[in-house]
Amino acid sequence: MSLPFLQNYLGLSSGLQTRQASAGGSVGGWVELGRTTLGSANANITVSSLANKRYYMVLTNSLGTNAITTDAFYRMGYGSVDSAGSRYSKRESFDGSDSTTINATGIGHSRNDANQEFSVGYIANYASKEKLFLSHKIQQNTAGAGNAPKHRLENTGKWIETTNPLDTFNMNSGGADTWNTGSEVVVLGYDPADTHTTNFWTELASVTLTGTASTINSGTITAKKYLWIQAFIKQASTYTVEGHFNGDTGSNYAYRYSGNGGADGTGTSTSKIPGNYSAMAGGVFINMFVINNSANEKLVIAHTCEVPTTGAGTAPGRMEFVNKWANTASQITSFDYTKETGSGDLQSGSTLRVWGSN
Repeated sequence: MSLPFLQNYLGLSSGLQTRQASAGGSVGGWVELGRTTLGSANANITVSSLANKRYYMVLTNSLGTNAITTDAFYRMGYGSVDSAGSRYSKRESFDGSDSTTINATGIGHSRNDANQEFSVGYIANYASKEKLFLSHKIQQNTAGAGNAPKHRLENTGKWIETTNPLDTFNMNSGGADTWNTGSEVVVLGYDPADTHTTNFWTELASVTLTGTASTINSGTITAKKYLWIQAFIKQASTYTVEGHFNGDTGSNYAYRYSGNGGADGTGTSTSKIPGNYSAMAGGVFINMFVINNSANEKLVIAHTCEVPTTGAGTAPGRMEFVNKWANTASQITSFDYTKETGSGDLQSGSTLRVWGSN
C-alpha cells in the first residue's frame, strides 16, 4: 500500500514514497491526530491537543440547522482557540468570484446552507512562521439531483502566530446558527520524520489497464466514510470521460464546475461525475475527495489536469468541480471512469486508485 500520488504536489518528501515502497507501506504517512463529532447541536467544533506536525490535513463534514447568511470561521490556536481580533486574513473564491478579508477574528468561509457541507483543507505549520491554510468546500443545496450543489468554495487564509506551532483547530458557526448532531472535524498530521504504522488512508483499490478498454473500474471496495480517488486516463485519440458510483448511470448526479478559470456552470439530473472540461487527446489526471455517509447525499470535491495534445507547446486545461450523488440509501462500494464521447478507448497504463477511512 502506497500513499496517494498527490503528496509530492503538497510539498511532501518524495523520499517518503521510496521508504514506504521498500517497507510495504508501513512507515509514515497521514495519521489521525484528533477528531470531534458532535453528539448534540453546538456552535463550535474544536479539536485540541494536536501533536506538533509540519503539515495537517483537515476534513470537515457539517450539518446545518438553518439557512443563514453569516460566515462561519476556521480558527487555530496554541493551548486554546485564538479568536482575538486582527489575527487572521483570507482570500476566497466563491463560485469563481474572488474576495478578501483582512484583520479578522478567523478565516471566514461563507455558509448559508441548512443542508450538508464537506471540505478538505491543508495547513503548513512551522512554529516561527505564519500558519498558512487552504481548503476547498462544497455546499450540498436542497436534496435531489435536480438541484446543483449550492456553492463551490476555494479558500486560502493565514493565522499570524509566529511563536508557537498550532495544537488546536476550531470551526465556529459564526454565532447565528449551530452545527447539528453528527457534524465532524477530523485532523490528520504528517511529518517527514514520522515512522508510525497507523496510516489514516488505507488503499482500497489499485487498477492499471494492461490493454485498451472503454472503462476502468475499481471493482468492489470496502465502504468507508471518507474516500480519496485518483485516476490517470491515458489516451491515443480524442474523447471525454465520465465517472459513476456503484455503476449508477441514471440521472442521479448534479455538479457545479469552472473550466480554465471561467464562470461557474452547473449540471442537474445528469448521469455522470465529470471527468474533464473539454475534449482531450493527451490524457487527464483527476483528484477527488468524497464524503460517503449512507443516509446522506454523497458529496465530491475534485480537480483535473487535462492535456489537449502532448508536448510543451500546448498548455494543459484544468477544471475545479463539486458534485453530488443523490443516493441516500447506501454507501459507495465501487467507482469507474468510462469513455463518454469521441473515438478510441482508454489506453494501457490508465490507472485508478482509491483510498478510504472511517
